[in-house]
Amino acid sequence: MRVVVVSDTHAPRRWKRCPSRVAEHLRTADVILHAGDVCVASVLDELAEYAPVHAVLGNNDEPDVAAWGAPERIRLDLGGLSVAMVHDSGQAQGRTRRLRRWFPSADLVVFGHSHIPLDETGDGVRIFNPGSPTDRRSQPHGTLGLLDVRDGHLAEARIVPVT
Repeated sequence: MRVVVVSDTHAPRRWKRCPSRVAEHLRTADVILHAGDVCVASVLDELAEYAPVHAVLGNNDEPDVAAWGAPERIRLDLGGLSVAMVHDSGQAQGRTRRLRRWFPSADLVVFGHSHIPLDETGDGVRIFNPGSPTDRRSQPHGTLGLLDVRDGHLAEARIVPVT
């Protein structure tokens, strides 16, 4: 299962329409995760044209994102892999311990908010932030995440530049 992970798209200020380098990855997605700050639900509809979408609410999301169906936290089974997602994971210090406490059965926790790409393992959990494809802030590139799930395991996780 090929999973494309995005976060912090910040439409319509930053995401006017799907950037072409993002669309290249979406075309091969089996599922799409959006870790919040989509801002307007129309982006989720746009993403859903490529593959099924699961999203969580971010601190900048309009009420239509909640109405679309995005909760504050979500737990998913992706091909046998237990995945949890939240927008804001809190401060960096103690993050893996905190996310393990929030999601005790998750194999992988996806989050956003910081716009800083991260793939880290600690305290018995792997955590993954894809960064932002449209608002790189202090990062050298806009990024998204790619997950390859095989036989209930995370075979590969990559953060790829799209700007």
